[in-house]
Amino acid sequence: MPSRKVNLVEGEYYHIYNRGVDKRNIFLNELDLKRFLQSMEEFNTKNPIGSLYENSFVKQLGGRTSKLVNFVAFCLNPNHYHFIITPLTEKGIEKFMQRLGTGYTMYFNEKQKRTGSLFQGKFKSKHINSNEYLLQASSYVNLNNYDKNGIIKKSLNSSSWLEYTQSTNTNFCEKSIILDQFKSKKEYEKIALETWKNTCEIKEDIDNLEFI
Repeated sequence: MPSRKVNLVEGEYYHIYNRGVDKRNIFLNELDLKRFLQSMEEFNTKNPIGSLYENSFVKQLGGRTSKLVNFVAFCLNPNHYHFIITPLTEKGIEKFMQRLGTGYTMYFNEKQKRTGSLFQGKFKSKHINSNEYLLQASSYVNLNNYDKNGIIKKSLNSSSWLEYTQSTNTNFCEKSIILDQFKSKKEYEKIALETWKNTCEIKEDIDNLEFI
């Protein structure tokens, strides 16, 4: 089996993404989104795990050990997802993604009475090898379910954008690597929106060139 092109090293940051096989939707309703979000949290442990219910029960009893990865940002769209994560242990990303993919596929297939792969092969990864790239990637991932004007798309989705820009009780992501570089959440919001708008306009120009 060929090795992964990107070597996933502890302490480095990576853009991880994948989509449904044949571009099919992987989230059909809010329950699917909640299940995937729960899986992102519950499967992120060095402990051996069983079902999500069993793992949640162990967590309530204080049996949770350290995590496999830290999330910096995420976005879930109807047929694909984006993460920015860093491994905290050797093969942390690989172990976490294997659990996440297998666990969610089993849930989805049982619910939809289907068999076979749900995702389009193994997850894809890009090494974020500079701070500038990290800031750009955070805008891209946080705002991936928004249009260029910062208006959320109507389709089923979820992202860490509100965690970055509003006062919430949610602390799923390790945001300090990004937000500590700005005076406030408002400053990050302004710059991230400008970056995302430029990204959308560049993509529109590329798409339009295909018809010239």
